Amino acid sequence: MNDFGNKPKNADLSKIGLGRVGDIYWNLEPAELVEHVIVNGQGVLADSGALAIETGEFTGRSPKDKFAVKDAKTEGTVWWGDVNIPLSTEAFDKLHDKVASYLQGRDVYVKDTYACADHTYRLNIRIVAELPSSAMFAGNMFLRPTHGALHDFEPEWTILCAPGFTANGPADGVRQHNFAAIDFSRKMILIGGTGYTGEIKKGIFTVLNYVLPQERGVLSMHCSANIGKDGDTAVFFGLSGTGKTTLSADPDRKLIGDDEHGWSDEACSTSRAAATPSAST
Repeated sequence: MNDFGNKPKNADLSKIGLGRVGDIYWNLEPAELVEHVIVNGQGVLADSGALAIETGEFTGRSPKDKFAVKDAKTEGTVWWGDVNIPLSTEAFDKLHDKVASYLQGRDVYVKDTYACADHTYRLNIRIVAELPSSAMFAGNMFLRPTHGALHDFEPEWTILCAPGFTANGPADGVRQHNFAAIDFSRKMILIGGTGYTGEIKKGIFTVLNYVLPQERGVLSMHCSANIGKDGDTAVFFGLSGTGKTTLSADPDRKLIGDDEHGWSDEACSTSRAAATPSAST
């Protein structure tokens, strides 16, 4: 096992059961991750210069295969049902051990990021990914620490993303071979059997949808927002694909963000990377 890239001080993956992986690529720059994708034969550059990858069987999220651990912490604080599907602690632990075993000897790509632009609510996230494209997606989607901040980065939440690992359906406590499972007590997300990177984003948004209102008194919102010259904020709600991003992209107003926000007593701030950090409401 060799370490490459910008390795932080707290870099012991054995704490999360990954002490026997192959080479570890820590916080590579986007250009380096693109090179790894292309050299590995996992993607190509489009004529626009953007990286294009095939996500395989799944080209979108699989909501019926998204689970949350039902334990003492969440039993009475989550609205369980067809959207929030319960998973036992034992099933999550079994999946974790299987994912860790699958990653033994395999190279992994680690990306340290955070969600929530407001330092008061910031959530440090470490993604350990089988594919460089997954790590690159996390770096694009979430907020990036400076090189100086990376040295002392302490992850609060961890995502293990192994698209090549497939579960054994009901025998592993899930519906079929793919899954995205969240354990709020362990502060960990497991993703397997799907190369669609949107599961990474929605996993963290689910975490924020629980943590912000339940523990921090902040309203989490699926919306876009922009702000005018006089400090007036407009918030646009709607289902995916209904035009939130288009409406918020007003050339005469500053973009706060186009998808996910939290509204506290002080400010409306974004959890996404491509947005102004915060603005008064």
